[in-house]
Amino acid sequence: MSTLAVKISAWQDTRARFAPYAGIPLRLIVGYGFLAHGLAKWFKGPEVFAGILHATGVPLPHLMAWVTIATEIVAGIAFLIGAFVPLVSFPATILLAVAIFTVHLPYGFSSIKLLSVNNGRAQFGPPGYECDLLYIASIIALALIGPTPWSVDRYRSLHSPQHKLLNN
Repeated sequence: MSTLAVKISAWQDTRARFAPYAGIPLRLIVGYGFLAHGLAKWFKGPEVFAGILHATGVPLPHLMAWVTIATEIVAGIAFLIGAFVPLVSFPATILLAVAIFTVHLPYGFSSIKLLSVNNGRAQFGPPGYECDLLYIASIIALALIGPTPWSVDRYRSLHSPQHKLLNN
């Protein structure tokens, strides 16, 4: 066997061995992002976020502020620990889609718009919908990948009655 064929075979073996772990960094960054955004809104006060929602024309801004904060915190924790990922994926994706259409769409695709540099500090314009789309794509990937190692969902699947029936 040629050296190239051996290297390709070794790479395929390595990929197969580590493929189940590929979703873990994705799960952690999505979870951290959702949790960080939810906690930021919580600590600034739901009333402040409700004011922003009101200014953008979102109906029932106080209720939607609480729904958004709760969704971000619960989904963030769920993604971080890998618990009920398919279940929390739906409201998380809806939240991101609403953010795209109510806030980010008028600013275009790019999330980074360098306007100027003053005293060595970059000044940026309003973010577009790029990051929201990246989150949505990541969430869809996580839901399709299924439970990753070191996740609550993996633990639950290994201890489910269906798993026990299949392995007997």
